[in-house]
Amino acid sequence: MKYIVFILFTVMTNAAAQLMLKQGMMSMGPISLQGVNPLVKLLQIVFSPWVFLGLCTFVISMASHLYVLSKVELSFAYPFLSLAYVAVAVFAYFVFREDLNGWRIAGIACICVGTVLIAQSGRDLSGREHEDRTASIISDKIGTNEIVR
Repeated sequence: MKYIVFILFTVMTNAAAQLMLKQGMMSMGPISLQGVNPLVKLLQIVFSPWVFLGLCTFVISMASHLYVLSKVELSFAYPFLSLAYVAVAVFAYFVFREDLNGWRIAGIACICVGTVLIAQSGRDLSGREHEDRTASIISDKIGTNEIVR
């Protein structure tokens, strides 16, 4: 649980990237490829300010996620990314005035309950135990490779 701050940072940067991408695409208007070179259009999209900032934020999110994956089990860390759905839905409601109806709220509640259950399953998991298991797996592989040689 000591890596939860990094996990939540990954979630929030992922959600922020989605919001920036949406803002960027809204500012560009509907996309049409008629009469335009698709590569030129793609470059216009990628280098528009909000889209570019969103993509950069995704890179930061991914770097944070890679750090987390080096410290905790994938089956513990990855489900937390579902909280990005929650953050995006809530922020999209306030920022873009998107619909947040009963079905979406029920889905958000299910995601939150599932994430809490997964978080509880990792309560006994310390980073040290993970590092010990990883070191054991690596040393087993090294030993196996030496036997093969």
